[in-house]
Amino acid sequence: MTRSKTYALTAISAILFLVLAWAFADGLFSLDNLFSGDYYSEYTIITYVLLALIVLAGVLQANRLPADGVNTSAATETSTPGQTDDPAVWKMLMGNVYWSIFWMPIRFFVGLQWLQAGEHKLRDDAWMDGGTALQGFWERAVAVPEPPGRAAITYNWYRDFLQYMLDNEWYTWFAKVVAVGEFLIGLGLIVGALVGIAAFFGTLLNFSFMLAGTTSSNPVLFGLTVFLVLAWKVAGYWGLDRWLLPALGAPWSVGTLFRGEGDARPEPDGRAPA
Repeated sequence: MTRSKTYALTAISAILFLVLAWAFADGLFSLDNLFSGDYYSEYTIITYVLLALIVLAGVLQANRLPADGVNTSAATETSTPGQTDDPAVWKMLMGNVYWSIFWMPIRFFVGLQWLQAGEHKLRDDAWMDGGTALQGFWERAVAVPEPPGRAAITYNWYRDFLQYMLDNEWYTWFAKVVAVGEFLIGLGLIVGALVGIAAFFGTLLNFSFMLAGTTSSNPVLFGLTVFLVLAWKVAGYWGLDRWLLPALGAPWSVGTLFRGEGDARPEPDGRAPA
């Protein structure tokens, strides 16, 4: 990875953020709502700040690289007997911190969508006081219209599951779980905190909504978020995961918080931290 390649990657990431905002969202760059709107997460100044952060991360990484760059290709070589190989670019995207800038626009876009959805629900009594909004959603989902109408839910077991929750009035507390969960998913993705876990619960919600017959933006968010789950090791490197993951570790590797050792993850300037 060289400085010029880092600048090119940064430009690609910034363009990707613009394309996602243009193709799958409305008004994210509106100048009329820079500091106004019914919800704080809808202030479009947030979109401009996120775009600036992508550019800033790229500039910082480029400036911290040695003049002759860093060789990242060696880390993609596979020599273990019986191990199948993947394309070098794929392995670098999934596990190399120098390529983590690529995941920032996807994190930011998906995170902002969840943040907005969560804030809407947190400030709505129909979600936070009795859960009548979720009750209505479940009732519409389980309804079976007369022929030739088509039911929203395809699988009977899922309809029975929602009906069970309706009959036991789970919506009274589950609505709060959905509202808080959506907000935390968005916040986690934007600040880069436990991105893999946040993304997993995002896909779980998308999958649940689609099973209930709701399309909306769920297919797009589901597809994008799956990649964040796959790239969990580096997707949040330009965020809190830069420190959280080394400290907490993984099931197969104890983190520094529990073993008392220094962080051995490489910094994006070609040097391991002291």
